[in-house]
Amino acid sequence: MQVAFSPAEIFSIVKAVRQQGDTSETVRGIAALGAAAPGDLSFLGNSKYKTDVAKTRASLVLVPFDYTGDPQSNQLFVFVENPSVALARLCARIEQTLWPRPIAGVHPSACVAPGVVVPPTATVGPLCVVEGDARIGERAHLQAQVFIGRGAIVGDDCWLMPGCMVAAECVLGDRVRLQPGVVVGSDGFGYEFINGRHEKVPQIGTVVIGNDVEIGANTTLDRARFSRTEVGEGTKIDNLVQVGHNVSVGQHCLICAQAGISGSTTIEDNVIIGGQAGLAGHLTVGRGAKIDGQSGINADLAAGSFVKGTPCLPYQLEQRINILRRKLPDLFKRVDALESHFGAGHSEKSSA
Repeated sequence: MQVAFSPAEIFSIVKAVRQQGDTSETVRGIAALGAAAPGDLSFLGNSKYKTDVAKTRASLVLVPFDYTGDPQSNQLFVFVENPSVALARLCARIEQTLWPRPIAGVHPSACVAPGVVVPPTATVGPLCVVEGDARIGERAHLQAQVFIGRGAIVGDDCWLMPGCMVAAECVLGDRVRLQPGVVVGSDGFGYEFINGRHEKVPQIGTVVIGNDVEIGANTTLDRARFSRTEVGEGTKIDNLVQVGHNVSVGQHCLICAQAGISGSTTIEDNVIIGGQAGLAGHLTVGRGAKIDGQSGINADLAAGSFVKGTPCLPYQLEQRINILRRKLPDLFKRVDALESHFGAGHSEKSSA
């Protein structure tokens, strides 16, 4: 990473409210508090690292409003409401310089069906395929080897990274970002067992993705058996997630890596699903619910629930059970000892 920001530029980018100290260094890198060197920017994003601020060699440190402490010589503290968010704003600026948007146009190796209009502001990269009746939005960017199926819609300002597929009739809203290998519109997993054979149930629905959705690498979203599979505005989905057919995901949800959501399940708005959690089909997860990693969900969850485990229990209850579970071996030893003691005493009385 090759960057160069003056302290004044950083102050403006991160929307700081005040600063303390001074530095003559230009910021050339970003590092954790303990690993930072002169010329680096660091940040206090977690209070558990608060003591590291006094020892860091970073030239500029983003700290929260309530931080108390003095900078070292040639060191600047920049006070912001949320250091992690401030750092994200700076990284967004860096991202624009590291991966600038390429020149608009259609690469000579791309295959665009006759009649498909690619706006002059859009980019269709090498070896892309855009089938008939597809629509590409303004400033959309299709990197190498992206496939857009017949009648599919890609909204304005979308960014599709290499190897993505948007199958026939599927829809991406505006500003959707797909990481490499995302598949939107794979067949739903549907079969009927008839006369000793698994017969395929046709999946003739679609997938509709709302505005400002981001989907991680190699995640798959199955097309609906009928109607549509949908993901609401602002939802963020991590890598290697499976979203089954006819699933409805609400707005501004977070779904972490390797989670699996079975068909016809409804995820309401603002739900958080931890990594490797599994949800059975035809369930409803209420608004604002939180599901801990590796949990198994086999019944509806009320709005605001916080659950953990398989089968899931309220988070605090499951935590207490886990603590008690670790004590089970000792408990059994004590029970065995009691049985041995009282069993021996009972036998002696019986003999007398």
